[in-house]
Amino acid sequence: MKKIIIGIHGLGNKPPKYLLTKWWKDAMIEGMKSEGINKRIPDFEMIYWADILYDKPLNQWEKDPENPYYLDEPYTTAPESFEIEDYSFIEKVTAFISDQLNKIFLNEDKTLNYSFLSDYILKKYFRDLDIYYIEECNDKNDNYCKVRDLIRNRIAKAINKYKDYEICIIAHSMGSIVAYDVLNYIIPEKKINTLITIGSPLGLPVVVSKIAAEHNILHKGNDLMVTPPGVTSSWFNMADIMDHVAINFKLADDFTPNERLVAPKDFLVQNNYQINGIKNPHKSFGYLRTPEFSKTLSDFIGNETLNLGQKVLRKVYEFLEKVKYQHEILLDKLN
Repeated sequence: MKKIIIGIHGLGNKPPKYLLTKWWKDAMIEGMKSEGINKRIPDFEMIYWADILYDKPLNQWEKDPENPYYLDEPYTTAPESFEIEDYSFIEKVTAFISDQLNKIFLNEDKTLNYSFLSDYILKKYFRDLDIYYIEECNDKNDNYCKVRDLIRNRIAKAINKYKDYEICIIAHSMGSIVAYDVLNYIIPEKKINTLITIGSPLGLPVVVSKIAAEHNILHKGNDLMVTPPGVTSSWFNMADIMDHVAINFKLADDFTPNERLVAPKDFLVQNNYQINGIKNPHKSFGYLRTPEFSKTLSDFIGNETLNLGQKVLRKVYEFLEKVKYQHEILLDKLN
């Protein structure tokens, strides 16, 4: 069966789709090579939704750091001097804090205490997420009122294109929330072989409460917080202990198995992304080249066998992809 990898990016504005697609692939290839895994990335599609919230993408040619379209975190290869650190003590502290946050903010039915405080945090630190969860709209013509449906429908439509494919979904940051919602509420019947969430805020109390509230409306009387029904093989959740977006990193504590007995498997990883000496443990590129992710990706790809015709077609496709990339670069510079 043909295989497809589908990427869903996270919150915040992004570089153009063609560039983000290339950088995700570059990161995955770099990670596998560093682990001695010599495999090709199968078909890959980036589901790009930043344009729903932002009028223009980030510009890699912009030199002014004060410009709102300045791209401050482009793809860079892993630093040679990156050292794996012992975060075992921090892991224990973070696990304790996460547990306390749940006790403070969540009731047994997953409704939220101190919602005014959570709303403040959303508005101040997670603008895109706040817009996504908007509930009251006085003006139905306001584009922000339609954001959640627009994002979900775009992702569902893209996933549904792939019939008779084995599908692996990689969802980063807020992308993991949208992926979870789509796979539960829009296309629950769609079979997904492997779901990989990286840097996910799905365990944050405010997110848990939002999911539970929607679940109560649509599925009264059923268990809350279940693995999406269409995930057939595995759900891998990967988080860096220093990634504050994924501070509640143990999703296995929050999400129960689906009918196929698939539940989240949590992995603590060390995200090695840095730019100009500054680390960002939440960056997608760093997650996509961790050893744990590379092993998971390799297992999904498996041992591919192609006949001569398929090999020729792949070479032609790779050539056309390079030509398209150069064309996009030229258009980008001209604009």
